[in-house]
Amino acid sequence: MKQIEGGVCAAKGFTANGIHCGIRKNRSKRDLALIYSSTRAACAAVYTQNLVKGAPLKLTKEHLSDGWAQAIICNSGNANTCNANGREIAEGMSELVSKRLGIKAQDVVVASTGVIGQPMSLEPIEKGIGALTDGLSRDGCEKAAEGIMTTDTVKKEMAVEFTLGGKTCRMGGIAKGSGMIHPNMATMLVFITTDAAISAEMLQKALSGNVQNTFNMLSIDGDTSTNDMVVVMANGQAENEEVNGEGEDFDRFMQALNTINVGLCRMIAGDGEGATKLLECKVSGASDKSTARTVAKSVICSSLLKAAMFGADANWGRVLCAIGYSGAQLDVDKIDVSFQSDAGLIEVCKNGAGVDFDEALAKKILSEKEIDILVELNSGAFSADAWGCDLTYDYVKINGDYRT
Repeated sequence: MKQIEGGVCAAKGFTANGIHCGIRKNRSKRDLALIYSSTRAACAAVYTQNLVKGAPLKLTKEHLSDGWAQAIICNSGNANTCNANGREIAEGMSELVSKRLGIKAQDVVVASTGVIGQPMSLEPIEKGIGALTDGLSRDGCEKAAEGIMTTDTVKKEMAVEFTLGGKTCRMGGIAKGSGMIHPNMATMLVFITTDAAISAEMLQKALSGNVQNTFNMLSIDGDTSTNDMVVVMANGQAENEEVNGEGEDFDRFMQALNTINVGLCRMIAGDGEGATKLLECKVSGASDKSTARTVAKSVICSSLLKAAMFGADANWGRVLCAIGYSGAQLDVDKIDVSFQSDAGLIEVCKNGAGVDFDEALAKKILSEKEIDILVELNSGAFSADAWGCDLTYDYVKINGDYRT
């Protein structure tokens, strides 16, 4: 397993592009992206559990009912949610891709992100579809990654190379997400491609299982988006023997998928709206997996703790507080807490009680860009990780006038 360049274009048979078509007023920002496989691909997806869902998400779920897809189109700048003509626009986007690429409209995944409930027209997409499809390229991942960004400050892409049955396979992904991130299934928008051969059934099993340990353990602000989805396309062009059941090859595929998803989780958390620090809560010693997950996510979601991390304040009581209201059943008198970064490691709580520690060293440790919050429950052998960011003044500024 090694990390490589190329993102969603790293795998054989995939091309991508991103352009400015006019949805955004700022012409310097791309607002339309396309990912295309030269052959039909097995496809799996997970979606937001928010009852308010964007029309593109609903259409995509219908299109993927047969487990196949060949292209993904996504606009940014307008979420196409709660719009009277939302369904019409989503269907129109898939039809435009269908006609330009000569593929079935049902084989098109449609996604959308941006402001909710704003009037939307198909016109700019119609005008831009020619340039979008004509510009598809093996070097187009960066443009596609830019095309799905909203308040993101950096592009999020990565790829890995691995082997299945002696064949070299590649997998890559791009993601967008900076705010309104508290997944309850998957998160924001994530598009993953691979040339590995795997059945649609096993692909869905891999994705559905992995998001529980990755995207569902990510939180920026406690708000679950209306347009969240994670989509994986596998076109089989690596020519490995198809993975159609559990075993060594499926485990290897899961390892690659987990590597991509964890990497994208960290990028999203580190680029949270207004964030200055990436936070990772590592829980160990839990009596079961559910307890570990519950504790880790409760800690990473604490607004008070996030604010303390912004101020580099080793206020460890906020960690214990978040664990206490998490709902997990555990012995609080066994909990140990430490903070860790490139500047060092410091223990601040032992057996549920404070210990003497060097405040100056703690300040130094918490002033780094990446901070680990280590929680040892001393009650078993299970563990879990969760990702988030600090809470800053800029988060309020960004969301105070997000629409206007």
